[in-house]
Amino acid sequence: MGVLGALARHLDTLVGPGMMLLFPLYASMRAIESPSTLDDQQWLTYWVLYSLITLFELSCWRVLQWLPFWPYMKLVFCMWLVLPMFNGAAYIYENFVRKYVKIGGYVSSSHPEGQRKVLQMMSLDARKSVERYIEKYGPEAFDRVVKAAEKEAKKH
Repeated sequence: MGVLGALARHLDTLVGPGMMLLFPLYASMRAIESPSTLDDQQWLTYWVLYSLITLFELSCWRVLQWLPFWPYMKLVFCMWLVLPMFNGAAYIYENFVRKYVKIGGYVSSSHPEGQRKVLQMMSLDARKSVERYIEKYGPEAFDRVVKAAEKEAKKH
């Protein structure tokens, strides 16, 4: 029972670095190389949250040293953020960060003024889709879509 007890007491130091640093590092490097932006969102959000947790620990270490369960709470939370079956970091981004933090996205100055105004009103995902549409069909096609939408909106 002594070995099992020691393993249980030090589970956070045995599993923690791999789960909180090595796996996210590997997954982040894979995300950089992949064409999808969904995994980028997951891992960028993870690193921001992990940094906030680390800053919290550094700031509150005197209080946290009195909480014997803190390392295990941190490990469980980071596992939830990291594990693909949960994708907790992406969940937090979608349900909290994106809702409450409005970060103005960059809209290329290569678009005409009218198109820039429309693109700035869109979410980042919608803007990316529209920019791909503009690349594929040209800016005139986008102008036709906007005019058709305006005409439809006036009907209602």
